[in-house]
Amino acid sequence: MINDKRPIAENLWRPRASNKVLLARALMLKNIRAFFDARDVIEVETPLLSHYSTPDPHLDSLQSSFRGRVCYLNTSPEFAMKRLLAEHGHSIYQICKAFRDDELGPLHNPEFTMLEWYQIDYDMLQLMNEIADLVIKLSSLSTMSSGVHQPLKKPSFLHLSYQRAFENFAGINPHQTDANQCYQTARNNNIEIPQGMTPDDDVDAWLDWLLIQLVLPAFDKQGFTFLYDYPASQCALAKIENNDQQIAVAKRFELFFGEVELANGFNELTDVHEQLHRFGLDNESRRKAGKHEVCIDENFISALRSGLPDCSGVALGLDRLLMVLMSAAQIDEVLSFSWGNS
Repeated sequence: MINDKRPIAENLWRPRASNKVLLARALMLKNIRAFFDARDVIEVETPLLSHYSTPDPHLDSLQSSFRGRVCYLNTSPEFAMKRLLAEHGHSIYQICKAFRDDELGPLHNPEFTMLEWYQIDYDMLQLMNEIADLVIKLSSLSTMSSGVHQPLKKPSFLHLSYQRAFENFAGINPHQTDANQCYQTARNNNIEIPQGMTPDDDVDAWLDWLLIQLVLPAFDKQGFTFLYDYPASQCALAKIENNDQQIAVAKRFELFFGEVELANGFNELTDVHEQLHRFGLDNESRRKAGKHEVCIDENFISALRSGLPDCSGVALGLDRLLMVLMSAAQIDEVLSFSWGNS
């Protein structure tokens, strides 16, 4: 007997994505595999279910259970893929499902498709160039899927340092600012300040808010922008190095189309002691935000101790990229079934 309290609409069973979009998705996956095969990058699979949750204070894992033990759906295959890198030392990629709790909206679905890859001995710039090559290769999908073969305008890519972006569009140097200056910048630009946010808050919270409110809206609406060299305090799992001005920056980048974030990449941290320190800071941030602390993935830490090769890696959201390629307004337009009708 069916006992579902949700109201069932007459056509809720139907996929939201059109046949054209579903074909474009199939072609996208086919072309991604051809792209990496030509570059001798090996496709791998890693588990979706893990004993460990993500320590990232900005993400929350979906929880499940097995034989009475709590387990988690991965927010990214990163830790497992780095374990493979530590053992085999070969460039790898993976197309998989990832899951994040409490993320739902025009650009978010709790279950989404991710392309993640790691290139041995690549620096950040080399990886950004490879991403651009891949996007250019995939940019013909919208015409191929409709049976019309015509040349598209070649996608444009702007490389912009985090510092230059903030100087250009917010009028501050993000590496030398403080929360009070960020607050004044918001006031001077008539930006709404979230309830409870004060000049005494963490400067990175203010930089994130100014990024969303001032910087990203200034990006080319029909072009791709690589934003790179983030503040060292936003390093996540990236190495920290001095830039040309001898300022310590995180060797991290993100790719945007207009204001839409598509990818997040790093020149990967390989120092196990630094990684453990950062995980401790992540748990501290989680406590301050009222979230539960997480157990550190000991398998990942052991892999780092054994030696992770120098590499750069990136996670690219394929659903959002398909949105861009197909000029879709919402993510459920490119999913066979979104959370609303899954």
